[in-house]
Amino acid sequence: MPDVVVVGAGGGGPVVAKELAARGLDVLVLEAGARHLRPEQEWTRLEDDTNNPITGLLRVGPSRREEAPWLRDFPQNSFVWQIAGVGGTTLHYFGNCPRPAPGAFSGYDGPDRDNYDTAHLFPFTYAEFRPYLEWCEETLPVRTAAMGTKEALFFRGAEALGVAHQTWKDLRGPSYRAQENAILQPEGTAGRTSDPLRLRYPEAQGCTFCGHCFQGCLEPRHAPRNLKARRSTDNSYVPMMLTADAWSPGGRAAKLLTDAYVVRVLTEPGGAAARGVVYRTADGALHTVEAKVVVLAGGCVENPRLWFTSGLPNPNGWVGRGLTEHHLDWVFGVFDDYTGASKGAGSSARCDFPGYGGVENVCLPPALQSFAMTFSDSGMAGFYDNGSGVGPQGADTVGRLVGAELKSALADVDNLLTALVVTDDDVEPANRVTLSPTLPPDPHGPVPRIEVRHRGRTARTRRNRDYLAARAAELLRAAGARRVHRMDWAPLLLHMQSSMRMGADPATSVLDADGRSRWGDRLYIADNSALANSVGGANPTLSTQALATRTAEKIFQRHFGGDPWVHTEAPVSSIDDRVTRAVIERGL
Repeated sequence: MPDVVVVGAGGGGPVVAKELAARGLDVLVLEAGARHLRPEQEWTRLEDDTNNPITGLLRVGPSRREEAPWLRDFPQNSFVWQIAGVGGTTLHYFGNCPRPAPGAFSGYDGPDRDNYDTAHLFPFTYAEFRPYLEWCEETLPVRTAAMGTKEALFFRGAEALGVAHQTWKDLRGPSYRAQENAILQPEGTAGRTSDPLRLRYPEAQGCTFCGHCFQGCLEPRHAPRNLKARRSTDNSYVPMMLTADAWSPGGRAAKLLTDAYVVRVLTEPGGAAARGVVYRTADGALHTVEAKVVVLAGGCVENPRLWFTSGLPNPNGWVGRGLTEHHLDWVFGVFDDYTGASKGAGSSARCDFPGYGGVENVCLPPALQSFAMTFSDSGMAGFYDNGSGVGPQGADTVGRLVGAELKSALADVDNLLTALVVTDDDVEPANRVTLSPTLPPDPHGPVPRIEVRHRGRTARTRRNRDYLAARAAELLRAAGARRVHRMDWAPLLLHMQSSMRMGADPATSVLDADGRSRWGDRLYIADNSALANSVGGANPTLSTQALATRTAEKIFQRHFGGDPWVHTEAPVSSIDDRVTRAVIERGL
């Protein structure tokens, strides 16, 4: 009987596991998908082979690619881009780790305080949360992104917007800056040669500027797993949780079981407290494990699904509700000169506009770039607008590029510069995850249904998107683009948050301020679904991992009589020599 069972090894679960294992608890992590133990042999950089949501290696589905992916039911035309497996969706994230906006937290009293979703704030202050952000920044570690040609162009355009150049971590006002990202800095030959024979560890260390973040990080080749450049959880927190006995005095290595799909949360008679879970293995067998504490970290879709299929209480109707997804849009410029768009980390520069969200440079390899430039909610650019009613707002055209214009734009991806619009969304009860009334159950139970009013968002969310798209167009034109296009992206659910939100008001939240279920003890949630809101439009992973760290600390205090550590200890980095030695010795 472990002390804690964690359901899910994506962006949040390994954080809780690592922190509690380091304090000597017996932790078991159950992951429904696969573990890619040897990515250099298992992965490729072929975009369709890796990213195809049906047949790709990085998809929501079982580890055997011959089997079908796990279904989702969409009543609207939309698309969820997630990954099952150890590392979860951090396997293809860009490592962007900006801090959340202080205006998303209780107690904020800045001049723009009314520009946020004030009905759904975090139930504690930003000042209280900051030490947990700092803890994660040192653990991953998070550093200021390495710069290249595309970032220099982005900065040139940003300067023309008249906003400040930000050189600090906390968001203080409209500003532009290098990303704070969880990608190891290039050292040695990394970033200084394109010779693959000289981009091997230890001659090359950190980011090699390969430009393939979305396909999972393989670089530098031959590096120990915890020294791979991009700090997805399979490269950072997972190695730490599996070696906690080696680097933490009194620590105990966590256990990880993959291809273990949790189908039910067990509770004490009367449902007063969680007591364990039932999981299904690849051979179809069901297994029961009991634990003193259960932590759900399966994500914004699977957590509500598991809650409903387990028959857990939902007295206020907020389980699965309030899903936010950063109402994304995509604006790109075509340049006459080299932009270096395909080199380096996928996103290393950003502009922040508190109360609206942000605009960040995102560059992709060719097939994904083509996808992004044809994935529109409008019609064909220059022909019809499909009734979208979205004006150019500084762009030359809006909608799906086709024909000669698409060929011209894609003639050389290194002549493009792109800006991703990431809004600060309102939490909307109509955006939710339920169980499908139409699709038949899969082997694990009823299929989740994802309902998003993407085309009927609140006035504030729509305002934020249009405002940011206009700023992005202005930035690209000032950077030297000869043509600027706005895509009016169709619903792409990439940054999902808040479907099991914490909050101060018991009428509109599932979790209390500690991440604990309001309707039963010993049951916690520690991933994006626990976020109270869309964190002001910041990329959510750092906020999620800081919240998971805080939740782990609360679990340790409440259920195991321990003392808090974030304010009294120094964090150990995932690239600490003790971690590296243990990873090598144990073949992790």
